[in-house]
Amino acid sequence: MSGPGVVVLWLYGVITVGALSRSVYEILTKFDEAPLAYTLSGIAALIYLFITYSLVRGGERARRAALACCVVELTGVLTVGTWTLLDPSAFPDSTVWSQYGMGYLFIPLLLPLTAIHWLRKAGRVEEPAG
Repeated sequence: MSGPGVVVLWLYGVITVGALSRSVYEILTKFDEAPLAYTLSGIAALIYLFITYSLVRGGERARRAALACCVVELTGVLTVGTWTLLDPSAFPDSTVWSQYGMGYLFIPLLLPLTAIHWLRKAGRVEEPAG
C-alpha cells in the first residue's frame, strides 16, 4: 500500500481510535442517557475497526470486505445524518454520524467516499489484463 492508500489507512486508524474510545466511554458511563446514540456510535466504531483491519491485512478478499464495509458505513452516515436532522429529539446526544459527522469535521461522510473511490481504483489496477 502506498500513496493515497496510506492516507486512507491512516485516517481510518485515527477515526477508529476516536470513535471507539468515545463509544466505550459513553456506553460504560452514561448509556441510559442516550442508548440509541451510543449504540450507533459503537456500531460505527466497529465498522471503522473492521475497515482498518482489512486495509492493514491487504489482499483481494480484504479489499472487497473493506469496500463492502465502506458502503455500509456510507449508508449509515447518510441514514443517521438525515435522521438527526429530521428528528433531533430522537438523539439526546450526538453520534459519530450525527449531522453527517459534523462533530468530526465531516470526516465520517468524506472518508467512505474517498475510500470507495480508492478501493475500486485499486481493484482495477490489480486485475490482470486480457
